[in-house]
Amino acid sequence: MSMTDPIADMLTRIRNASMARHSSVMLPYSQMKASIAQIMKAEGFVRDFTTVRAGNHRALRVNLIYGDKGKPAITGLQRVSKPSLRVYAAHNEVPRVFGGLGVAVVSTSKGIMSGRQAWKEKVGGEVLCTVW
Repeated sequence: MSMTDPIADMLTRIRNASMARHSSVMLPYSQMKASIAQIMKAEGFVRDFTTVRAGNHRALRVNLIYGDKGKPAITGLQRVSKPSLRVYAAHNEVPRVFGGLGVAVVSTSKGIMSGRQAWKEKVGGEVLCTVW
């Protein structure tokens, strides 16, 4: 069975693993998912991620962060642009998530970057998801 929205699948797997208090989650590998994981790591939402071999395929292992009393660092994940409804934003229209506490992930002509970085470099693009 083919997957119509692999980014939404990634976000759902991370959300479910976080709610179940798992230390890590395995995802099918793609460069876009690795770029999103890199942004989440840079913003402090995940501890680390690695590429591993799972049988004949590559997979992405994302290690999650939990704070005091086991509270997950990721409170919420939301897919913004979907295959059925693409959402684009100019550099000055990139959404701020919870007044800067969260991050928007944007696919630009210069690659996938955080909303803050897109605003600094003055490039717009497709708003993939928000993380807070």
